[in-house]
Amino acid sequence: MNTLALGPSWLDPDHLINTFGLPGVLLVVFAESGLLIGFFLPGDSLLFTTGLLVTTGQLHYPLWLVCVLIGLAAIVGDQVGYLFGRKVGPSLFNRPDSKLFKQENVEKAHEFFEKYGPKSLVLARFVPVIRTFTPIIAGVSRMNYRSFLIFNIIGGVLWGVGVTVLGSVLGKIDFVHENIELMLILIVLVSVVPIAIEFLRARSKGKKAASARQADDEDRTSGSGPAAGRRGRHAKR
Repeated sequence: MNTLALGPSWLDPDHLINTFGLPGVLLVVFAESGLLIGFFLPGDSLLFTTGLLVTTGQLHYPLWLVCVLIGLAAIVGDQVGYLFGRKVGPSLFNRPDSKLFKQENVEKAHEFFEKYGPKSLVLARFVPVIRTFTPIIAGVSRMNYRSFLIFNIIGGVLWGVGVTVLGSVLGKIDFVHENIELMLILIVLVSVVPIAIEFLRARSKGKKAASARQADDEDRTSGSGPAAGRRGRHAKR
């Protein structure tokens, strides 16, 4: 099966699976789940392709075994990310940008974690980049370990096993099998939707805040508005 490379050839799911097999899949899932260097890896499309290849017989492992191993890799990856966060702590937020590390990614994951709390560990699994940094932020925030473990397991199973099984089920449909390139593109687009929504919300809030500041500055300059009124009352006294 020839899939459409959505980036460098070595990041193409089909190429990764054909070259490294199931061990390669498990390594990618582990790295993307909690290692700083794993945020750019093709998690969603790789899992979908893995399930599809199992169904078509091109990956010679039983589906149940593949799902169990992927689920474990996702859970262990998050564990490592959490422990790394607890050890590194606040210094992570002071780390300078590099080609592989962007402070912006840490801040986005922190905002995501603060907004959704423990359930962010489940939601983040389905958001590229965010899923890599969220367990690390949970460690930095010293989230209760028991709560972390519970939501980590839930998220690892829903994402790792769920997307793989989805690929396996849909892989039996001729249209999907014959248009795997289109399916992978759709998966990537769907994965990016949450990020786009959060970006637009943040942009909208930023514009509203900027407009409010501008209006306040204009009121102060023209001597009108609530601020000016307060100054006027003080002056009369």
